[in-house]
Amino acid sequence: MQSIGFVVFPNFQVMGFAAITVFEVANFVAQETVYSVSLLSEQGGLVRSSAGFSVETEAFDGKVFDTVIIGAGAQIEPSAPALLDFVRRSMQTSRRVAAPCTGAFVLAEAGVLNGRRATTHWFFARQLQKRFPRLKVEEDRIFIIDGPVWTSAGMTAGIDLALAMVEKDLGPEVARSVARKLVVYHRRAGGQSQFSALLELEPKSDRIQKALDFAKQNLRSTLSVDDLADAANLSPRQFSRAFRAETGQSPAKAVENLRVETARLLMEQGRLSMDVIADETGFVDRERMRRAFLRAFGQPPQTVRRNARIGA
Repeated sequence: MQSIGFVVFPNFQVMGFAAITVFEVANFVAQETVYSVSLLSEQGGLVRSSAGFSVETEAFDGKVFDTVIIGAGAQIEPSAPALLDFVRRSMQTSRRVAAPCTGAFVLAEAGVLNGRRATTHWFFARQLQKRFPRLKVEEDRIFIIDGPVWTSAGMTAGIDLALAMVEKDLGPEVARSVARKLVVYHRRAGGQSQFSALLELEPKSDRIQKALDFAKQNLRSTLSVDDLADAANLSPRQFSRAFRAETGQSPAKAVENLRVETARLLMEQGRLSMDVIADETGFVDRERMRRAFLRAFGQPPQTVRRNARIGA
């Protein structure tokens, strides 16, 4: 049985408990208790969350855990010395130490991220890099594994991190089964972007959303304004005006962003050639795809794919 110590502190963010559910469901799928989870804190007892309720915890002691996960805080605050000592000790005694979201700041304070690659919630990434220049922050990653240290983006990315642990421990079939029972996609690749073109567009009406859905399902097609307007049941002029008003982008730019996002995901999966990806995503040829990637990321597709392989 693998023991997991999940560390909380005053005003911890409760979304981190979603990762605990992954291990709970993994036990159900495996039909045995593979994982046991203990909630830990500096002094033990009740610890109040940022949502206002409290949870019962055990105090740090000499117990050794296979995996230690540092919870995220609602705000970035200095860590207690006892917490930092616990992290440093765990680096010597545990198989892996993980920190979703702002938990990376705790690892950085403890010095265990020096010389390592790490990620965190995109909103705090620049702050993490500025405060701790000895680590390499990759702000657009879902999660990163650097030796025994695992870090992830914020909120639901903790689920991806926990699913990756289950996959490493019990295999991909168990991880996929856990994901299905949680009603989530099988874990996103660690190198996948934290950002989504559809989320950034945020249309306000069903008609514009319908046009975007149509575009994403038909990226190999030309996707003219007339095509998108038909999907939205609007005239081309009405559609163009409404689309820009709701999304802040032209239809052509939005379609390019969707193509770039889809192409990037295919590159991170690593199974298709650049020519096939360009064709599948509607860029037609590699040169058009290269120019679009330079506009979006300032990097050519080859660099994006290489970085994903390094992350993997």
